[in-house]
Amino acid sequence: MLQGLRMKEKIKIVEQKEHTVKKILAVDDEAGIRSLLKESLEMEGYLVYTAKNGMEAMESLKYQPDLIIMDINMPGMDGYTVCEKIRDYVDCPILFLTARTEEQDRVNGFKSGGDDYIIKPFGMEEMLARVGAHLRREERRQQNSNVYVNGELAVDFSGHQVLVEGEDAGLTKTEFSIVELLITHSGQVFEKEQIYEKARGFDGEADPSIIAEHVRRIRQKMDKGKHHIETVWGVGYKWVD
Repeated sequence: MLQGLRMKEKIKIVEQKEHTVKKILAVDDEAGIRSLLKESLEMEGYLVYTAKNGMEAMESLKYQPDLIIMDINMPGMDGYTVCEKIRDYVDCPILFLTARTEEQDRVNGFKSGGDDYIIKPFGMEEMLARVGAHLRREERRQQNSNVYVNGELAVDFSGHQVLVEGEDAGLTKTEFSIVELLITHSGQVFEKEQIYEKARGFDGEADPSIIAEHVRRIRQKMDKGKHHIETVWGVGYKWVD
């Protein structure tokens, strides 16, 4: 009887841990990389699930991960395709692993709904820093319950959602981060490099062309006759109420 009670207590502790520990899904077709990610992230206290292809990744969404690390170059369904398929149902940050270094490849990653990219081969210290930065940013966002309303535009910071005329504008997480940054500092001009670093949640080599693409897509999705994000030529962007 006592042994049975102790077992129930252990099960209860495990269940509580799974509810409090951050869950990460690592997707890569290389067993060595999956093993490295799982071991290193678990040493940092994360609960880690792994998948070796796109189909397994989609099945693993039942674990409700707080962050996804996804390889792009997988056989069958690549990382871009997986991200596009799940983005309407998954709100957590998605970090791409890629050996591709061309600017267009990075742009495609953000277009498909990714939030960050890490170039292979990668250093585990950088990987852990980026994972931690994205998770902290998510926690800060969840603590912010403010709602911004301007005419037909409504931004729910806690719900991570932008509504235009009552309809979801369909912003990606990175696009929302840009909108959130500019709204909460309305009237302040941000250089593209600043926006790039803050939106990614990790200081690194800036890529202004990607921010220009994000702003173009935000305007396309969100603006109905009025540009809330104003271009300050030669400098960057600012929010206009």
